Amino acid sequence: MTEKKKAEAAAEPIQDRDYFLRKAKTLSEALPYMRAYAGKTFVIKYGGHAMGDPALARLFARDIVLFKQVGINPIVVHGGGPQIGAMLERLKIKSSFVDGLRVTDKATVEIVEMVLCGSINKQIVAAIGEAGGTAIGISGKDGNLIEARKLTRKTRDPDSNIERVVDLGFVGDPARINVGVLMELARSNVIPVIAPLGMGPDGTTYNINADTAAGAVAGAVGAERLLMLTDVAGVLDKTKVLIPEMTAAQVRSRVRDGTISGGMIPKVETCMDAVKQGVEAAVILDGRVPHALILEIFTEHGVGTLIRGAKPKSKAG
Repeated sequence: MTEKKKAEAAAEPIQDRDYFLRKAKTLSEALPYMRAYAGKTFVIKYGGHAMGDPALARLFARDIVLFKQVGINPIVVHGGGPQIGAMLERLKIKSSFVDGLRVTDKATVEIVEMVLCGSINKQIVAAIGEAGGTAIGISGKDGNLIEARKLTRKTRDPDSNIERVVDLGFVGDPARINVGVLMELARSNVIPVIAPLGMGPDGTTYNINADTAAGAVAGAVGAERLLMLTDVAGVLDKTKVLIPEMTAAQVRSRVRDGTISGGMIPKVETCMDAVKQGVEAAVILDGRVPHALILEIFTEHGVGTLIRGAKPKSKAG
């Protein structure tokens, strides 16, 4: 460094030096996690505000590319509820929901497939490409990746207390994941971006909840992490404070006492199902936070709620 450069450096505001020191600390803190997770598979459920905000979408793509560059194998499963709803409204097709699941008739499932595969999936693939990665967009129908079965729901009439079965139409549940397709993509250094559609034994197309699809994929590939980006900070206690870590037993207890309720229940159930299938841990984290994935994986405390089958010895273990 020249004398002039030294003088300029000495004249830098102290806060700038503090900023760079914090950056250096963050990078050095990340190294052990990069080593620990190299060669592991992460399944990321992508949706909500993180997908709808262009700036956050670009940061998400960079995070995914960074995962790949440090040796992690990311698999992205995306949703698209708001975009599907907007298209149906534009086409004047009415929607109804049962337990958060869109009742999907023949016309609706065609729109769902068009929006998920023809628009959202391609946008994510393009963003990853712009960030320096190589991604391929597929749906659960491609290569028979997600074999699906028809899903039904039971509801109870509050007045008569009579239980009835509700036909959700072309809504499915994953019956089997063709892991070979994903492993081939991982070996070829390509990032899979999956639209949550499945195919029944008779070739019927089924719309699958993205959380459910991501959990099934994570369990099938034996992922190290299932990372679920949401529009909330994670699981909150009764005072609205983030719970950083929970065991499956603690999750069940907090569902029983009402701490976990509403739309968070199916999310924690997906996480527990994935852990039961062999996923090391599942994390519910706030997709509205810039670089949420990097902060969760490469820092000591993370930014979401981590769920495991039992108490962990360490975050990366």
